Amino acid sequence: MEAKALLQRLADGRPHSGEDLARHFGVTRAAVWKQIGKLEQWGLTVHRAPGFGYRLSRAVDLLDCETLGEYSSTRRGTRLEVFTELESTNRYLLDKRAPEPGELAACVAEHQSAGRGRRGRSWHAPLGAGVCLSAAWSFRETPPELAALSLAVGVVVRRVLRCEAGIEIDLKWPNDLVWDDRKLGGILVELTAEAQGRCHVVVGLGINVAMSQDLLERISDWSAGAVDLMQATAGRAPRRTMLVTELIDALKALFADYERRGFAPYRDEWRSADYLRGKPVRVDEALHSTIGTAGGISADGALLLETDKGSLRRVISGDVSVRPTP
Repeated sequence: MEAKALLQRLADGRPHSGEDLARHFGVTRAAVWKQIGKLEQWGLTVHRAPGFGYRLSRAVDLLDCETLGEYSSTRRGTRLEVFTELESTNRYLLDKRAPEPGELAACVAEHQSAGRGRRGRSWHAPLGAGVCLSAAWSFRETPPELAALSLAVGVVVRRVLRCEAGIEIDLKWPNDLVWDDRKLGGILVELTAEAQGRCHVVVGLGINVAMSQDLLERISDWSAGAVDLMQATAGRAPRRTMLVTELIDALKALFADYERRGFAPYRDEWRSADYLRGKPVRVDEALHSTIGTAGGISADGALLLETDKGSLRRVISGDVSVRPTP
């Protein structure tokens, strides 16, 4: 018996006795207990009680591997791998051979043990609590406004969430997804230059779907904290399997379009969802910090910062936080 099989049995959130589980899998109760420990390593909370058995603290919406397998087999030029556990979906794709131009390589994990955000920050989600998805693409030539790719990704994710979850989100420069002033998820774009002018990019998406309130309070340093899709949709979050397939389709279409047209087709929509515009902010760059007011973005996706000294600065890379108003 593997932990994954036990998880599928317990995913309904109902109590299951150790005796029944042992009989079902043809193992000892000690073997069941050992695999329960693996589930807890994946970030799941398992309740135990004598005469009661084992029960997950919440039902888990597991990815439908059969549906995702059929999706991958019917999408020409798209390769999707599904993992129960992976250190990092981005790292996995970066370590593999880059896909050929026009092909998309994607992977999704139920649980990441070493997920990463910008500047090496860690990003954690218990098994089944979020979307941990990465997609790799090779541009034949470096596309225009490559630095703004994360902003364009934010736009297409926003479209998917509007269609599938029925919510409108804001976008915080350069890579955060926001709902009700709280962080819903993030985007990580990593790239490597290749011979003959090719450019290999890996885009990682992390979206909170169904997390405990305690975890939401711990995973974000935002003053208002984090939020998940269950809260944003009043308990009607879409199935994660559907989200994954729709996001992959949207990313593939974006990559093919971005190679030809760059950021221009996404600029106005990003501006309409700009979370920072008009807010007092602090920008932390590599060597210094600047305070001022966010003034939107330039045509190529740079943050425009109206400094307290009256000048207008273009910020290409940095961490931005909203300053509390007096």
